[in-house]
Amino acid sequence: MLQTHVRDRAEAQTSSMTDKQAEAIRRLANDLHRLNTAMIAAVESGLSVELQRGARHHANGGWGDLMIPVVVKTA
Repeated sequence: MLQTHVRDRAEAQTSSMTDKQAEAIRRLANDLHRLNTAMIAAVESGLSVELQRGARHHANGGWGDLMIPVVVKTA
């Protein structure tokens, strides 16, 4: 279910993008799905995980937040 929402949002956002941009957003959506799946597995194993911005990457007038995990063992 989560994968469908990520994929649908990504596809909706690609309508006005170049082919290279559309491919990049599709890759990002796929990677976010894998990250969310890993996050669920980590939480179910007894961890709490928070993603924080560790840096911001700038290029071609755009920017993207680079994330780092903060992990706490709860069980």
